[in-house]
Amino acid sequence: MADIAPDRKQGWPVCESAGGDAHATADLEIGATVSSSVGRQRRWENKPFQLLAENVVLDLVNTLDFRFRASGPEELLGRYADLLRFLEEAGIVSAEQSRVLRESGTAEEQGRVLDGVKDLRETLASIFYPRVEGEAPPAASMERLEGFLREMDQQKKLKWDGDRPEWAWTNAADDVRIPLWLLEEAVGELLNSPAVEKVGRCCSADCGWLFVDTSKNHTRRWCNMKGCGNRMKARRHQARRAGRG
Repeated sequence: MADIAPDRKQGWPVCESAGGDAHATADLEIGATVSSSVGRQRRWENKPFQLLAENVVLDLVNTLDFRFRASGPEELLGRYADLLRFLEEAGIVSAEQSRVLRESGTAEEQGRVLDGVKDLRETLASIFYPRVEGEAPPAASMERLEGFLREMDQQKKLKWDGDRPEWAWTNAADDVRIPLWLLEEAVGELLNSPAVEKVGRCCSADCGWLFVDTSKNHTRRWCNMKGCGNRMKARRHQARRAGRG
């Protein structure tokens, strides 16, 4: 597993306020004004989910939208069906798998799975947000995440398939809990990949979406330059004009 302890030498991109003052992302003004209707139009004009993180685990964290907005966040996983649509758009399940899972289990069982996914999401958030600020993730969060990964491992068994062994799910393909297990599996893959050391966050104060920074010099600052990036540039321009006035 890759090390996700803080690395003070990482050199995360510095975010700027509308006035142009450079400061760490953690010091951004939480209450900066961004219309939620503008945000929804930016993010959801083409699809219910915009997957900008370059990793489904971070896209999952981003499903609690406007996480740092003073007026409160926006939940994008309101129903089990929303979770299936998210996984389908992320390429984790096929359209047929999504259809089968949508019809599986009772409403109560689907609700428990959705709650489990949200618990996983917030556990990940409590780990990665401190990490991008150069701080150690809370030990309790790491223990909680370990529990999720152990749960996923218990759902697999080793089989011989053709010329090689492989891990296979022990439960039926229509088990209502499969979405949670697939996401837990994706978490394990992220933690064992170099990408875990390249996680950054959008510098827009209300947004804060996480992403894998694959830019050449690890200087990506926005979830989407056309959205948050342009809006923050416009704010700085307006602030400079007001200062000259």
